[in-house]
Amino acid sequence: MITREEAFALLQKYLKDEKLIKHSLAVEIIMRKMANKLGKDVDSWGLAGLLHDLDYDYTDKEPEKHANVTAQILEGLIPEKCINAIKAHNYKHTDYIPTTSIDKALIAADAVSGLVIATALIIPSKKLADVRLETLLDKFYDHSFAQGCSRSRIELCQDTGLDVDAFLALSLNSLKEIADKLGL
Repeated sequence: MITREEAFALLQKYLKDEKLIKHSLAVEIIMRKMANKLGKDVDSWGLAGLLHDLDYDYTDKEPEKHANVTAQILEGLIPEKCINAIKAHNYKHTDYIPTTSIDKALIAADAVSGLVIATALIIPSKKLADVRLETLLDKFYDHSFAQGCSRSRIELCQDTGLDVDAFLALSLNSLKEIADKLGL
């Protein structure tokens, strides 16, 4: 398995959009915190989160290829369960049905990162440090807010053993830890 440093170098090689790199860092930290809470392998879950959109610059206009290209790039570099989770996060196009906790965690983490960041961007300071859990919960249940953030994907956290409120708290606290890297 490649190291986190090697994975980040790969990410920087393949992704040029700074927003996508920040998104990848956000999903990574959420996955690491979920793994820790659930007693799973923190490093492999983190790699799945960090690398899940590795091919995005090459596949954004061809969603049917997204995640499959990443799987090819990462073959033999990360555990098969991580590659499967990456394919599962685009299951509509990869035909890899999410079944394991890492599969569902990655889908939920990918979606929730956008919701947390969107919530930070609507408060006056635009700082994660100032986002209260109550505000995030309100925004989760307000389906007119951040409509691109799929609540059903976020709710897959329940299949890992975390209820939605606990998952939102974990996600918010995780992103607060790396707020400087996210510019928030």
